[in-house]
Amino acid sequence: MKMMYEQRQQVGINMRSKKQTQDSDEDSNKLEIVDLSGMSLDSLPNPPLNLATICKLDISNNNLQSIPESLTARLLNVIVLDVHSNQLKCLPNSIGCLSKLKILNVSGNLLQELPRTIENCRSLQELNANFNKLRQLPDTIGFELLNLRKLSVNSNKLAFLPQSTSHLTNLRVLDARLNCLRSLPDDLENLINLQILNVSQNFQYLGALPYSVGLLMSLVELDVSYNKITALPDSIGCLKKLQKLSVEGNPLVSPPPEVMEQGLHMVKQYLCDNINGTSHKPAHKKNSWLGKLAKCGTFSGATVKLPQADREGYIMPSYRPIDGLASPRYMGMFSPKRLFSTKSYFSRS
Repeated sequence: MKMMYEQRQQVGINMRSKKQTQDSDEDSNKLEIVDLSGMSLDSLPNPPLNLATICKLDISNNNLQSIPESLTARLLNVIVLDVHSNQLKCLPNSIGCLSKLKILNVSGNLLQELPRTIENCRSLQELNANFNKLRQLPDTIGFELLNLRKLSVNSNKLAFLPQSTSHLTNLRVLDARLNCLRSLPDDLENLINLQILNVSQNFQYLGALPYSVGLLMSLVELDVSYNKITALPDSIGCLKKLQKLSVEGNPLVSPPPEVMEQGLHMVKQYLCDNINGTSHKPAHKKNSWLGKLAKCGTFSGATVKLPQADREGYIMPSYRPIDGLASPRYMGMFSPKRLFSTKSYFSRS
């Protein structure tokens, strides 16, 4: 195989690469997968050859503090770029030249921001920026990366997600746990293909979810555990495809704990009832003595025929309309103690 670096033996790099054949629009080109991972590199050797022959470059698990602008700008056919677990404090602006890039892994570095030029990587489908020091994402990232399917930015210092995030209509997975999120964008309903949303472990920062969370009609998994949420939006009851809901570690008041203990189906039913204005009845409600009397017709002015077992102790032996009993003679006769005592106060004289 043709060597990528002429000075490979001088710098002691055991470069692992293999050829991969891909068909382009014009003709068939032979592209290479180059693996320089785990070699304790402090810097990349200057490559004298054409970097346009590389479709995948893996330089992860090294000690790199920077990537040369000139190197990135020449990776014209790269589809996968993996630089995770280095010491990178920034990415080269020339990353915007990677028009064919589909997978970018920059996790486990020291990045405080992503270059705005990343928006030019319009073929990007997966962005992994976990375990960095990101405080914000480019404001317009959602307007440009329309092919993005997975966005992972967990374990950073993000206080907000840009409003443009709601324009990522092809997004399937959004992982923003372990940040400092104070809120989510209001118009999340535009994420029509989102299946997994994880905003857990933002702890004391995230105190509420937008109503639009319940309009994510493709959502299958929702994890909002270990935040400061007191009430779930009623709209979550409309999520027909939702199969997993994690809410532990929140001071939830609505739905109440007794509803949460009954599982996802009852939680959704409770929230749907809130939307419809339906009153919530306890699972095992005990009827009061007054309610049972009304059931038997005592206060309705009409007698209802019930089985003997239901009538015992509740129907007066000598039935009279309540209008005929409104005199001092009958004061106090309707107390539960008297109604259920062995002595009959309504026996015939």
